[in-house]
Amino acid sequence: MQDFAGKVAVVTGAASGIGLGLARTFMRNGMAVAMLDRRGDKLGEALAQVRGLGQGRAIAIEADVSQHDSVHRAADQVEREFGKIHLVCNNAGVVVRGLPMAEIPDETWNWLLGVNLYGVIHGIQAFVPRIKAHGEGGHIVNTASMAGLQVGKRGTGSYAASKFAVVALSEALAHDLEGTGIGVSVLTPAAVNTEIYTSSAAHRDTTVGGRNDFAETPAEIAAGLHPDEVGVRVLDGIRAGQFFLITHPDTRAWLQDRHQRIMDGYDFAERWERENKS
Repeated sequence: MQDFAGKVAVVTGAASGIGLGLARTFMRNGMAVAMLDRRGDKLGEALAQVRGLGQGRAIAIEADVSQHDSVHRAADQVEREFGKIHLVCNNAGVVVRGLPMAEIPDETWNWLLGVNLYGVIHGIQAFVPRIKAHGEGGHIVNTASMAGLQVGKRGTGSYAASKFAVVALSEALAHDLEGTGIGVSVLTPAAVNTEIYTSSAAHRDTTVGGRNDFAETPAEIAAGLHPDEVGVRVLDGIRAGQFFLITHPDTRAWLQDRHQRIMDGYDFAERWERENKS
């Protein structure tokens, strides 16, 4: 996609954070925007913000991305309101912090993967066929994280596992859609100033039980990029045909360190073969 004015965008997790930043950016660029989120109490205020920019039309739809039927109903509503859909951002996400991997109960895994992984799967199932059907092309952006490219020591291993899966899913989707005119990108932000920690903790308390004792927003997140800047980077990345949408160039060293550990594994395998097959 190069031209966005007059096109239709769908954003999940649009009531706050990166999702709201994407919705505001798309509206400023003359798009019609469908804002999906399960938090109906926050959607109204977010919708008013986006509509206040005055560049296009916007609607809000209460939807739970972890539920197949909920996403498909939302897709039907977007088509009824706007017609053709061109850009879909599968962005909704939650995080669990501070729990060792062996202590995470199944109900927490199911909640986390339901939003972070199945939310993307359901978005692909609901929207890709609709974009294919009109034949005008389009783009899918799946929000992963730098945690989907490397695993840190912040006690967010379950989150990283879900985001690694989103990266792999996005790469596979890009292969599937070659030659269709539908592009694919995976957004891998580092620190962005969002409410993901506090909102995740509140949601977890009410849906899967148990407290989240690591609910505060880490200082580096609070000092992170403004979500609207992420939105602008996403649009420019789509125009440039970028698959990996990197928001923080200074994280390059993290990936170089991980790559070196992988290369060390190859070096070990080669040494083993020399020593054991001679």
